[in-house]
Amino acid sequence: MRVLLKFTIDCDPDTAWHAVHSPKAVSQLYAPLLQMRAVQATGFPEAWAPGDEVPVQLAAFGCIPVGRQLIHVSERVVEEPDGQVRIFRDSGIPLTGPLSGLVVWDHQMAISPAPGQPHRTLWRDRLTFDGPTAPLLWPVLWASWQARGLRMRSLARAWSTDPDLAPSNL
Repeated sequence: MRVLLKFTIDCDPDTAWHAVHSPKAVSQLYAPLLQMRAVQATGFPEAWAPGDEVPVQLAAFGCIPVGRQLIHVSERVVEEPDGQVRIFRDSGIPLTGPLSGLVVWDHQMAISPAPGQPHRTLWRDRLTFDGPTAPLLWPVLWASWQARGLRMRSLARAWSTDPDLAPSNL
């Protein structure tokens, strides 16, 4: 099953690329409905990096446990006729909770300059998932991804001015 999003956000592609690597920015995308916490006592890395495998605890409204997820990071660059596309991939897996009935989790975010607007970002988001509970979870994940997309569009402009997300700090 799949959930696909495609939209333009109000920040340049370098800022979007740095934000997708930031646990802080990723956490903001789901707040306040869903909170993401580090499982390891050392907390989150400053930035996600290829090869990272980071377990996270998810909680609804910050207090109702909804399970653990393993985030596994990889990335690649694709040359397309309109320019370079950077792809961030989380191919981890739900470990516990309602999503643990999924045996496939492949979340890819493609970042490139918006056509004709190099200071804006074309964001393409694809979540592919499968497993015994996938048909039941599809409406929930679809709605969650729509909310995530709306939240991203509202936060993107602020990413450009957040010193924690500045390209030199990640």
